[in-house]
Amino acid sequence: MKVYAFDFDGTITTKDTFIEFIRFAKGDIGTFAGFMLYAPILAMMKLKLYPNWKAKQQLFAHFFKGTNTEVFETLCERFAKERATIIRPQAFEEIRRALQAENKVLVITASIDKWVRPFFDEFGEKIQVLGTNIESKEGKITGKFISRNCYGKEKVNRLKEIFPNRNEYELIAFGDSKGDKELLEYADKGYFKPFRGE
Repeated sequence: MKVYAFDFDGTITTKDTFIEFIRFAKGDIGTFAGFMLYAPILAMMKLKLYPNWKAKQQLFAHFFKGTNTEVFETLCERFAKERATIIRPQAFEEIRRALQAENKVLVITASIDKWVRPFFDEFGEKIQVLGTNIESKEGKITGKFISRNCYGKEKVNRLKEIFPNRNEYELIAFGDSKGDKELLEYADKGYFKPFRGE
């Protein structure tokens, strides 16, 4: 069996969807204001003095805490439709080839799974999206993550939850950043910054 594992932001897409989704939902001015408010924390994160996941969660909560869950999910679906041009065509070609050969395909991403999943609607249930999961209570988003930020070692951990017996499959992985390092090293074949030809 072959398992194809794709990072999303920067690998399948041309842009970071965490930032792009916020811009889509809140506009450029609202996005800029929010990021300026958290500039000190983001600077500390860059210097590795503040956890990446914590900064990300605080930003997410700033923009979306209290949002109706259904409204948020509709926004995610609109985002995928209206920002479809951020998808690298060669990436989807590779996904289609893998599925046609009846291989398993995973998208493993640090982005929020709810806005990543709609980009793959054409493939139905053939693709599993493993991303950062968010909490909702009483129909509203709390701003908290209920899974670990799906980054670095966590990508391998999430893959192992689905396919625990490593000797039973060949792993082909695709990534573009240090957040994919462990996944690419875990793979039989790892491709760094693929799909850049278009």
